[in-house]
Amino acid sequence: LQFLYFIAGDRTTHKKKGGEMSLESQANAYFEAHRVHNLVDDMLHAAVESKPEDLKMFWREFLGARLREEIDFKAIIFDLDGCVTKTASVHSRAWKAMFDDYLKSRDGEGFREFSSEDYLKYVDGRPRYEGVKTFLASRGIELEYGDPSDKPEADPVTYCSLGNRKNNFFLSVLDKEGVEPYPSSVRILEACRDLRIPVGLASSSKNALPVLQRAKLSHLFLSRVDGVVSAERNLKGKPAGDIFVEACKELGVSPSEAIVVEDATSGVAAGRDGEFRLVIGLARENNKDELEKHGAHVVLEDFGDTTLKKINEWFVAQPIPEKQ
Repeated sequence: LQFLYFIAGDRTTHKKKGGEMSLESQANAYFEAHRVHNLVDDMLHAAVESKPEDLKMFWREFLGARLREEIDFKAIIFDLDGCVTKTASVHSRAWKAMFDDYLKSRDGEGFREFSSEDYLKYVDGRPRYEGVKTFLASRGIELEYGDPSDKPEADPVTYCSLGNRKNNFFLSVLDKEGVEPYPSSVRILEACRDLRIPVGLASSSKNALPVLQRAKLSHLFLSRVDGVVSAERNLKGKPAGDIFVEACKELGVSPSEAIVVEDATSGVAAGRDGEFRLVIGLARENNKDELEKHGAHVVLEDFGDTTLKKINEWFVAQPIPEKQ
């Protein structure tokens, strides 16, 4: 508390690098210092009245409740691969291994390889079997849809059998390499937990739960609408907004009160289709322009040191979608 007082008082006399603070900056610093002093006083009074056994936990909850009053959005819905965990590259490599293997067996040694551009344009963010169908259509290849139970080595080949073949590649790489989360995304998730802001997961992947469990992050999500849930509830895949809207329903909020975080163009489009007030794009693949073109309100390469307060500023700057 003494440190907080020191910081608050120091803000009014702090000098900027290269010279004195402007009058406007001094005025802002004064009011900020005054606010911190009042906050500390409130903390002290509340602690004296409550006499909590665990003072540290009491103050943490007190600050969380106070800070939550300054946040306007009611929930955040995250995509998984490329947003929370570094598994998008694993998916990309698995898709390439599967498609190259199939195209080589079909067209011979002169086949045209599956590229990173193909992944971003036709596969990224889409439900597994739709991704197979969309990419093959770009090459003029049409197959029977098949059934999700089709074995990877099924003959004749179907969209489903190829999708299941890709999944085997993915799980194999996952077993060997494990799952690594993005530290800045974890920081945002933990900040939401501390402020009791509900967080949902909306992913096309049928492997979302095991990926979260391996990353030890499943406890940070109060709702999970993934490929398994989508199939059970007959939800449309991205770029339709169904899975994001469904996650909102499970959290008890409306899309106009919530934020979507996505790294895929199909996911950004889904956020806009679901009429979310703010859609944040994470340009992990140097695809800032594409994310903006598909409707992202804000595009970042990474959350970095972005705060919930900053995210809230972006949220309130957007008009409430008219249809809601």
